[in-house]
Formats: sequence, C-alpha cells, structure tokens
Amino acid sequence: MKLSRFNLASLTLGLAFLYLPIVILVIYSFNASRLVTVWGGWSLNWYRELLRDQAMLDAAWMSFRVAATSASAAAVLGTLAAVALSRGGHFKGRTLFSGMLYAPLVMPEVITGLSLLLLFVAINAERGFWTVTIAHTTLTMCFVTVVVQSRLHALDRSIEEAAMDLGCAPVEAFLRATLPLIWPSIAAGWMLAFALSLDDLVIASFTTGPGSATLPIRIYSEVRLGVKPEINAICTLIIAVVTVVIIIASAASKLSKTQAESAAPM
Repeated sequence: MKLSRFNLASLTLGLAFLYLPIVILVIYSFNASRLVTVWGGWSLNWYRELLRDQAMLDAAWMSFRVAATSASAAAVLGTLAAVALSRGGHFKGRTLFSGMLYAPLVMPEVITGLSLLLLFVAINAERGFWTVTIAHTTLTMCFVTVVVQSRLHALDRSIEEAAMDLGCAPVEAFLRATLPLIWPSIAAGWMLAFALSLDDLVIASFTTGPGSATLPIRIYSEVRLGVKPEINAICTLIIAVVTVVIIIASAASKLSKTQAESAAPM
C-alpha cells in the first residue's frame, strides 16, 4: 500500500510529537552546561554526578526491586488466572471473576491507588516496599493474564489430552506439554509488568512510605524544584532499560505466536 503525501506528513508529525521530546532529553543528558536549556557541548559530567547522588541511586534500586518482585508475582498469578479462564469452562462466577480481574485495565490509577491506601490503613499495614509491591502486582497482573490467555486460546488442547492419555495427571500434563509452549508469553508478560511497575507514579505515591520512595516519585519531587541535569541522565538510562525490555518482550511474544501456530492443528 502506497502512502499519500498527506498520510506521510501526518505520520511524520505524529512520530515527531511523540518522540522528539524524548530525543531532546537524551541529547541534553550529555550537555556540559548546568543550565538544561543552554547547550554547552558534549560531556558525561552529569552521569558521573548521578553516580554520586546516593538518594537517586537508592530510589532507582527501590524501583528495580519493586518492579522485579511485583512482575514475578504478577506472572505467576496472571498465568494461573489465564489458565482458569481458558481451561476452566463456564464455571460459576466466571463473569464476576473476569470482570474483577480486568478492572485495573480500565479503572483510573488514582482510584486504584486510593482504594489500596484505604485498605492498607484499615489493616494497619506499614507502608513501604511490600505495600508498593502488592499494589503494582494488582495493577500488572491483568496485563499478564491478557497476554498468556491469548496464547492459550491459540494452542491445541489435544496436546494436554494426549499427555493425560499417556498417564500424566492434569497438572503434570500442563507442566510438561503446555507450559513449554506458553513460556515465551509468560516471559513477555513479566517484562511488560516490569516496565509498567518501573514507570508507575500515581499508585506508588499512594502506597509508599517514608524511606521507600521509588524513582518516579523521587524524580517528580525534584522536578518541582527545577530540572537538574542529573535528572536527564537518569531518565536516559531508564529509557534505555525500558526500550531493551520492550524489544525482548516483543521478540518473546512473536516467538510464542510462532510456536502456537506450529502447534495448532492443520
């Protein structure tokens, strides 16, 4: 299909609107000047300054810990939920279960964060690493479920039935026959959950406590007082990490789709 000039111009303007600010941020992270709006030449000074900013590094370490833990929990729970929805048939309460599972996809984050805050206050839970992790698991589990469920629907269930005919119990048949085929989609869901958790600000601001600020919260609190060059540097590093995660997730999702198509009946 040949693009018209109008469509090409619209596409160019749209991509520029989305990505030009990010490109400018990355370029100015190598700016030698302390003034973020004045170009002073190329330099790595602010990356070296970032390595000496212990508060920013602690916030980054907190974010990566929360993201890794919540993504792992979301991968397990989301996979189990996907199996229940795709293999459980029309069990009683299925509509309610799926509705509650997918609610975070459409619910504003401020409502989710506030409701979780009220829950933690009601049970007198000390807010910190674990409350943020639970909140992010609640947010990201539905995304893992969507990814894994789509792969399960594409698989031929006769593979599990053949394994059970050969003497495997239902759980063993799933672990031996189905899990290796959906493993790339689980990995893709984990990476998606990791990226979403690493990026979250709203829910984390409701559920965090003293001494457990995540990197987005730290950046937001400093930006309100003025943009420091170190912020450009840390944002560039986060962009690089998220880009790598998205590329790996896309590759894993494509591999899962290819395996699902090869396993489907002709």
